[in-house]
This record gives sequence, C-alpha cells and structure tokens, in this order.
Amino acid sequence: MEEKILLKMQKNEITEHNIYKILSKWLKDEKNSEILLKISQDELSHYNILKSITKKDLKPNKFKIYLYLFLTKIFGFTFVLKLMEKGEDKAIENYIKVINNYPKINKILEDEKEHEQKLLNTLDEERLNYIGSMVLGLSDALVELTGTLAGLTFAFQNTKLISISGLITGIAAALSMAGSEYLSTKAESSERNPLKSAIITGITYIITVLVLIFPYLITQNYILALFLALLFAVILVVIFNFYISVAKDFEFNKRFLEMTIIIFSVSFISFLIGIFIKKVLGINMD
Repeated sequence: MEEKILLKMQKNEITEHNIYKILSKWLKDEKNSEILLKISQDELSHYNILKSITKKDLKPNKFKIYLYLFLTKIFGFTFVLKLMEKGEDKAIENYIKVINNYPKINKILEDEKEHEQKLLNTLDEERLNYIGSMVLGLSDALVELTGTLAGLTFAFQNTKLISISGLITGIAAALSMAGSEYLSTKAESSERNPLKSAIITGITYIITVLVLIFPYLITQNYILALFLALLFAVILVVIFNFYISVAKDFEFNKRFLEMTIIIFSVSFISFLIGIFIKKVLGINMD
C-alpha cells in the first residue's frame, strides 16, 4: 500500500516538475516566473528523493501535462495554478500517510506547504477582474435565451423560424447588455476598463447564444432541438461554475443548482406562454 502511494506521488512530482517549468516560461511577470521555476526545481528534487526510496525511474504523465497546458490557454494561469494548489493539498495528505516510515519525506512535506503559499501569492491575473462581466453575459444569455427559445419553440414549431428569431433576439440583447455594462462600469470607481468590460460581456453573451441556437440549425425536430438547447445550457453552467469555483473559491454545488433551477423555471414558464400563444390566440405558422 505504501509503495503504491510512493510511486503515485513520485510520478506526480515529475509530472508537476514539467508543468511548472513550462508555465514559468509562459509567465510574463519575471518574479512569478522565478517562483514557478523554483517550485519546478523542488518538484524534481522530490522526485529524486522518492526515486531513492522506490528504486524506480518513472516517466511523467504526458496527458496531464498537455491537459494543464491546454487549460492554461483556455482559462488562464490563475485557474491552472489554483488546480495545482489543490494538488499540493492532496500531496500533503498522501505524504502524511507514509511520513513515519520514511524520514526523508519530511523535507518534501515542508516544501509542499511552502509551495501552496507561494502559489497563492502569484495569483493576480487581470482576467479575474472581469469575471463579473463574464457572469453577467453568460447568466443573462442562459436565462433570457433559454426562456425565449422555449416560448418560440411551442409558438412557431419551426426550427428555421425559431433559430432566426432567437439569433436576432440574442444579438440585440447582447448589444444592449454590453452597452449597459459599459455605462455601469464607467460609473464605478474600479480598475476595470469600461470598454473591455462591455466587450467581454457582449462576446460571452453572443457565444452563449450561438451555442443554444446550434441545435435548431442541425435538426428539424423542434422538441429535440429544445432538449439539446437545455442540455447545452446545463453543460455551459457546469463549465463556467467549475471555472469560477476554482479561480475564485466559490461554492460549486450551490451556484450550479441555483442557475439550473432558474433556467428551467424560466423555460417552463415560457413554454406555457408559447402554448398559450399557439392555442388560445390561434397563431399558426404552418
């Protein structure tokens, strides 16, 4: 059991050595780059200490390396370093399990605790200042457009008409939301750039609109299209809430449940309105 833990941690150390080393080269901030390079060197030292115990030479986990580098490009350094920080917490737990039998691990344990603090000190990325704009664009688009699509689906029952109407509504709402964010940010006494905040809000909104409308472009079955749109909405909620739960230490479950309930509640109400328009007012798009 102990050998299994040691081999797992040994592989993890050499893997994280490579990740930190590459990230140190990517960081523009010289001070933070040096911190990550130092952590990378420590991880290599830890690997060699464990190697002296296990007597085995291990290769790094290339999939994990590529995954973390990919996540850095998509979500930024802060997100990945937060994930790495959580990895340091897990490493400490594992080392505590075997420390009594291997005194050499004391040095590794001390370094891991130091790494966690150093990582926390490097987390100052500009994009975090604009998470509020991303939240505004995504949450409004999800709630407003899923509701709109649900209503249009049962009013029109024609995927082409629904997609065109949804796209026009979505783009108009995105421009309106971007304008509101610009004025709101300009009125605030914050470090955020009003134009940048507006652009981030608008782009996030439009991307969400395109994702939700996509099902209506690939199928003529309006019920299936609505189901896929709601499924994509939930996937977007999962991805986004996972991102901010890691980057900003927010609680994932509560925020995910809250957004999902709102989306489906609005969609259901809009669904009823769509039926009302279709049946009671006698609108027929056939």
